[in-house]
This record gives sequence, structure tokens and C-alpha cells, in this order.
Amino acid sequence: MSTPTGDQVAVTRHRFPTLRTPDAPVPATAPAWNPQRPSAMPHHRYRSAHERVAIPLTDRTWPSRRIERAPLWVPVDLRDGNQALAEPMDTPRKRLLFDLLVTMGFKEIEVGYPSASQTDFDFVRHLAESDAVPDDVTTVVFTPARADLIDRTFAAIAGLPRTVVHLYTATAPVWRDVVLGRDRAEVHALIRDAAARMDRLASARPDADIRFQFSPEVFNQTEPDFVLEICDGLTELWEASPDRPVIHNLPATVEIATPNVYADQIEYMDRHLARRDSVILSVHPHNDRGTGVACAELAVLAGAQRVEGCLFGNGERTGNVDLVTLALNLYAQGVNPMVDFSDIDVVRDTVAHCNRLPVHPRHPYGGELVYTAFSGTHQDAISKGMAHHDREAARLGVPAGQAPWAVPYLPIDPADVGRGYEAVIRVNSQSGKGGIAHLLRTQHGLDLPGRLRVDFSRVVQAATDDSGQELTAKDLWELFRATYLAPGLGEGRVSLDAWTTEQVGPGEHRFSCELRVGEVVRHQQGTGNGPLAAFVAALAGAGIAVDILDYTEHATGSGLDSPAVAYAECRVGEVVRWGAGQDTSVLTASVHAVLSAVNRVG
Repeated sequence: MSTPTGDQVAVTRHRFPTLRTPDAPVPATAPAWNPQRPSAMPHHRYRSAHERVAIPLTDRTWPSRRIERAPLWVPVDLRDGNQALAEPMDTPRKRLLFDLLVTMGFKEIEVGYPSASQTDFDFVRHLAESDAVPDDVTTVVFTPARADLIDRTFAAIAGLPRTVVHLYTATAPVWRDVVLGRDRAEVHALIRDAAARMDRLASARPDADIRFQFSPEVFNQTEPDFVLEICDGLTELWEASPDRPVIHNLPATVEIATPNVYADQIEYMDRHLARRDSVILSVHPHNDRGTGVACAELAVLAGAQRVEGCLFGNGERTGNVDLVTLALNLYAQGVNPMVDFSDIDVVRDTVAHCNRLPVHPRHPYGGELVYTAFSGTHQDAISKGMAHHDREAARLGVPAGQAPWAVPYLPIDPADVGRGYEAVIRVNSQSGKGGIAHLLRTQHGLDLPGRLRVDFSRVVQAATDDSGQELTAKDLWELFRATYLAPGLGEGRVSLDAWTTEQVGPGEHRFSCELRVGEVVRHQQGTGNGPLAAFVAALAGAGIAVDILDYTEHATGSGLDSPAVAYAECRVGEVVRWGAGQDTSVLTASVHAVLSAVNRVG
């Protein structure tokens, strides 16, 4: 096993002066194949989740469950996502995003934090006064447990047809001690007083459809018995019933544990919440550890019925859970997502415009590059998979868009979310012959023989290595034309100024031509058992020895006037070269292909 020399370490430290290669002893318990050493970073400052909060569930059942239907999705882009923006949305952008969410099929939408700003208050009033909320859509508004802010929230929702008023208070020990300065009993009293005020204000509007939601902020770091005590008290106070359920939303406000821990916490609450048939169990995962999607999926397995998040995962710090990924993960498993992502580019572009934040090009399902393969092995598998898919659809007698999907490296059909196939395979220096052949076939109708694919891939590799740039399908065509077609059209040492062919007897053809070799024009004739054999004989008469090793031809489209393309692998002297020709005449295309191979020898 080699180790860095002193000079190598010195160079590394010169390049990265703020970093240090760990140099503590390799742990005695480490296997020989793992030479990692402890770094000097002060990891001892942090405690594991198991030391910070009790996880009482030990007989979990969620790992053996399956998600067979989508939960109720609740986008919080207009509130939680909006608070996370450097430039919060104004009313026109909020309205555009609200209309997008409605069009996609979301039925419960958190629309704002009316007591936080005049802009949020005004937008809620805009929804109330503009008849913007469809009959089957419920709006959600957010309020802290403070009397004046609750009053402001109820003022904002006057006239809205259906509303959930969402009350929140931090309940975790660190927040109680550091932020609120209150003990458990005092925090519980604060929440109970706020909830009672909400109940009185709602009762004063008997014609309004107002329901309640509570979030014990930082649920995942709060003692389970304390959360149950608060939530069960509110279920009773708000007189929840199956036809007017209360929502208890349990946020992983700051992720601190692996997703299985959150799932255990949710299953514990699912089992122990009082009047469970009168409670909608909701989750609101954040993404501090990068596992928000996993937390949400495992939480649904554990009993969650409702999931709050943002399209494309916008939110404070590392963001809220990503509803696009969650919904399309279900779709990829054959579960209806219950919202429409059939034009993912429109969804992405609208969200990016409203948030003034780009969506990462590798974002699952929605990113610009997510259905794109540059790797040669991936391209080959995708190309073969799509050809197989088309054959299977034909065998089943159904359109390709309705046939079962099983294409390597593509978990869903890009067409299902409005993507075309033209960007699935793209060519750079990492690409292979399969991807190159796929683009030439799908974009230009060329079906290259196997050995020609290998030959052209070397040409492409040289071009991409030289430029360092990606080649488009148009670039590939131009490179193919210049390499294989142009040499057969007079762009070389040997050219045909004129030629004719005729059948002079049974199985015998004559090829007559004016053959220009350099500056010399020669009148040549040759005979053979076919036009190409006769052409080869005419070339031999001019001192050019040609042996056709392989020959293929095909039409590039349908119809009588569709161009044909011919490919010829020829031994010219001692050198083997491929040539190609294209023409509406198959014979002309084949002659050009042989001439191209001759000229490519030089």
C-alpha cells in the first residue's frame, strides 16, 4: 500500500491550506482494507438522536408495509417556501403559483402566514375576494400561539370558503429552554390558550367551514409523552370527529437522525393518539441530513396520511421535503400520484420563475439532464431498451405510450412527464458507439452496421477529446457526412465525372465511367456479376485494387422518394476503410459508398 511522500503532502497543503489530511492512528478495530484515520474535527460536540429524545417503539411494523395509495399532498410553497426566499413572492407571483397548484390537482394548499407580513395578509385577502379558490380546494393559513397574531389570521380568512387554521409552537427541550424560556407545563398552557381562542373565533362564524391543525414544532426532538399529551388535549378541546377531523402535523423541523428513527416516532404516534379516527396524521419533513424524501416515505409506511412539502424541495436551510420526487417515486412504482406532472418542464419553469431559484439540472424527474445519458454503456442499454419497448408495444397491439415500461436506466418513460426522446442520449467524450448510432438512427434515419459503429465512434471520440465539448445530433450528422459521405461525392483524389451501367448478358453488367484520378481523366470500363462488381473492375483497370468486404443498404424513411443510404467496407490495397453514400437511387448511393472508401485511403 503506497503512502503520500512528504513532498506530496506539502503540495496538497499548499493547494488547500485550510484542510489537513487526518494523521491520527488508524483505529485498531478497522479492517485492513479501510485505512481511514480519525479527523481532527470536533465530532464530540454533537449527540446522537438516541441520546436527545426517547424512541419508545421497539416492535415496529412499518418495514413490512407497502405504499399503495398516495397520501394527501399539501404544498407549502406559498408559506414555508416563501419565507425561505431572499426575495419573497409578491401577489402576482403567488397567484401564478397558486393557480399552478390548483391546475395540477392539489386539494389542500397552505397559502400564507397572514400575521407575518402585509404581503401575506394581502394575498390571503386576494384569494378571499377574487373567487380564486375552487369548490373542492381547502386553503391553509399559519399562525403562532399568540393572541394578536391569531386575531390577525382570522381577519385575513374572512370570506374564504374552506380553511384550515394551522397553529404551531415549538415543543422540544432546547427550544423550550433557549427560545421560549418556559417549562413543559407553561408551553402546554400557552398552546391550550391559543387553541381555545381559535375555537371561540371559529364558533363566532357558524357559516364558515373552518377546521384546525396543530404542529408541535421540532416534534422529532420532543419527548413522545409530551407530544401525546398536547395533541390529545387539542383533539378533545376542538371536539374532533370523523367528519370534522383535526390535523396533527408532526414535523422533522431539523433532521437529526436516520429516516427509520422518524418512522418509529410516527408509528408510535399512530398507535397511541387518542380518537385516532378523528385525527389526520400529517408529517412535515425538512432536509437537513439530505434524507427528507426517505423520511416522508417511511413516515407514510408508519401511518402518516398527509404530507406537507414544496415543489422541488424549496425551504429554509436545505429545504422542505420535495413533493415532486415523492409523488413521482410513487408513480414509478405503479401508484397513481393523484396530481398531474404530465408537463414537468412547465411545472419546473413556473416554480423557478416564482421562486427566482433555479432547479438543479440533476433534480430527480424534473432536472434538465435527469433523463440524459452521456456514458457509452448507459446509452447502449437505453437504445436497446427503447427498441425492445417498441417491439413489445407492437406485439401487444397497443401504442408505445400505453405499453408496460421496462427500459434500462430510465425509471419512468420521459414522455409521461412531457419530455421528448431527443435529449435522452447526448454525446461527449464519455459516450460510446451505441449512443452515437441511436442518435443517427432516430434523428437522421441511419442504421449503421456494427463495425461501422465502432469505426465512427473512434472518429467521434477524437473530435470530442479535441474540443472537450458535447456533440449534438446535428454535429454528429455533419461529422458523419464529412467523414463518410463527402469523400464519395468528388471531395477526394478519385472522382467520377460521368458513369453509366447496363446489363449486357445474363448475370453480367458493364460499368462505363470517366474516372478522374488526381488531375488525370481516364475512360474506364469494367464487367462483373452486378453493377458494383463491374465498378470495382473499372477501378482495377485504373490501378486501384478494391475488394468489398461488407455491404449494407436501407431507406432512411418511407415513400418512393425517400433517400437510400449504402455502407461499404472495402479493402483498398492493404488498407480497410468504410465509406457511405446517400441518394434517392440505391445504385448511386452504393457507388458513392465504394468511392468514399477509396478516397478515405488517400
